[in-house]
Amino acid sequence: MQRICIVSDTHGKFDPRIEQLFVGAARIVHAGDIGRAQPPIIERLSAIAPVTAVTGNIDWNTALDIYPINTTLEVQGIRIMIQHIGDIPKRWHRQLPQPLPHVVICGHSHIALIEEYQGVLFINPGSASQPRGQLGEPTVAFLDIQENGEFHAEIIPLKMAEFIKHAD
Repeated sequence: MQRICIVSDTHGKFDPRIEQLFVGAARIVHAGDIGRAQPPIIERLSAIAPVTAVTGNIDWNTALDIYPINTTLEVQGIRIMIQHIGDIPKRWHRQLPQPLPHVVICGHSHIALIEEYQGVLFINPGSASQPRGQLGEPTVAFLDIQENGEFHAEIIPLKMAEFIKHAD
């Protein structure tokens, strides 16, 4: 199994619980609105696992504009499309490139979402710094991809870090 840890909308604030939750990740995806921080957020994430990042609207016209607006990954045969600003799955599905990705990841709304629509899994990890929506707390997401091509995603509140014990 490969675990892809997904974060978005950090807005220059890096909660150390992200590092705890992301230990063991095969890859990390930052879905934009990274924000400036010292040390840089992507640098901190890269110390855990390889990072794929896209630029978000607060990153435009800043030093963080070096990241693409959208990108695609393939992990164990699963095509994953990433961009910061998405839409509700029903509308966004019509705009997706062909062949359709298996998974689409976005941020921007600060509202966590996992929804399958017409064979595509849509993931918004919510915001790791300024949450909105039902949970009302910072969240990230995990995407687990099995060797047989099956995959599963879940939203993880940052407060779950307190229940994780790592061997030191």
